[in-house]
Amino acid sequence: MSFVRLPESVVSCRNLVGGEWVSPAGASAQEVRSPYTGTLIGRVPLTPASGVAQAVEAAKAAAPGWRATPLRERTQFLQRFRALLETHLERLAHLAASESGKTVAEGRAGLLKGIEVCDFALSLQNLDSGAHLEVSRGVTCEYRREPLGVVAGITPFNFPAMVPLWLFPIAVTVGNAFILKPSEKVPLTATALGELMVEAGYPPGVFSVVHGAKPAVDALLEHPDVKALAFVGSSPVARHVYVEGSRHGKRVLALGGAKNHLIVVPDADPELTPQAVVDSFTGCAGQRCMAASVMLAVGDVQPLVDDILRRASRLEAGPGMGALIDRGAVDRLETAIARAQADGARVLLDGRGKRPAGEAYANGHWLGPTVLDHVRPDMEAARRELFGPVLSIVRVPTLSAALAVENASPYGNAASIFTTNGAVAQSVVEGARAGMVGVNVGVPVPREPFSFGGTGESKFGHGDITGPSSLDFWSQLKKVTRKWSARTDGSWMS
Repeated sequence: MSFVRLPESVVSCRNLVGGEWVSPAGASAQEVRSPYTGTLIGRVPLTPASGVAQAVEAAKAAAPGWRATPLRERTQFLQRFRALLETHLERLAHLAASESGKTVAEGRAGLLKGIEVCDFALSLQNLDSGAHLEVSRGVTCEYRREPLGVVAGITPFNFPAMVPLWLFPIAVTVGNAFILKPSEKVPLTATALGELMVEAGYPPGVFSVVHGAKPAVDALLEHPDVKALAFVGSSPVARHVYVEGSRHGKRVLALGGAKNHLIVVPDADPELTPQAVVDSFTGCAGQRCMAASVMLAVGDVQPLVDDILRRASRLEAGPGMGALIDRGAVDRLETAIARAQADGARVLLDGRGKRPAGEAYANGHWLGPTVLDHVRPDMEAARRELFGPVLSIVRVPTLSAALAVENASPYGNAASIFTTNGAVAQSVVEGARAGMVGVNVGVPVPREPFSFGGTGESKFGHGDITGPSSLDFWSQLKKVTRKWSARTDGSWMS
């Protein structure tokens, strides 16, 4: 049985520079293997600084003409690109799954969320037309939203389509020339998105793809013509990107990792809650910054814990839950599980050694759902982002104690409360430190136009990466005050 269609032949990725697909000079190549099978599915160039500079120059040349293109005309290109995303939805979903380890359903969901961001960007032609006001007799003020010029996005392996689509539809629609540097672990989907941008007719240089690793990132951080840069990845790297980009005078928004908390109280809905918890910690094999990795069990919720175990144990690796990105991720998670057990946690459900049946998947990277109970708040399993399908249950006596654990985390992406009591829910909404809070929702990712972004060490920089807040990140406001003649009947400003 096949869970995902792998590419029929090995894909040799190239950079998209000035509307042309080019192989960067002096670049070594890295293999891309599917997490499902270990099969070679692609090769990606590791672009040196000179190749990054080539893309920046092409983007810089395209920026003035694109800036001068009226907003309504820019949206016409995005309308064509959006239609192409829908046309190629299934192909892109399988491609994203094949290189990231997602299930095809998760790959499809990521694309649909990206299309939702495209819809928000398309709405700007009607919603973001500036402002004009007569502020005094004979005096008017207005603001105009203007692009920054050349901007860039550095995106992670776990969402090959969705996270790039959080960034460039908005950035290019407000008039910037955008350079995408995808994770070198998942270059195939980014290449496919670039092909669709070319097919949509965007002028050469308005959208670029530069493949590579840390040297390419550093080159973007240091290049003086890159005015703004968005990043999504782990917190240590997000901090580095924010510090280095800011040091070089750039506008930077860097989203990091998380340690998200699901607070479960005894009156939680017995049908909704267990499935929501399972879906949250196993979705995308736990490889997402919105995965719930800590369940704060308040009081006696043992029947709910038992149901969570029953549902999670029935989840099959492969059709029900995808693979981990590489062998290093498997080793890291298995070590963390063993360390938690040595520290006193009980392994209620052990996913080590689980994989789909069939020789084809023998070389894939697998870990089944794993549940640790009686985890103490000071343990690594309760504090550090593990980034896998591991749920740590921390037993607490009261809701106040649960909020104290949540508030003590240095991260601040997501928290959810599972209850049928409105007062309890409201106390968590008000008391949680996280930037995104859910009530009976396991993965509280806001829908557009409600923007995505956390707090604490889950975000470095100001604002959010989607929604109205993103407009201020990708653009600047020019304020214009006009007076055409002297007035005798005016105020001090006249």
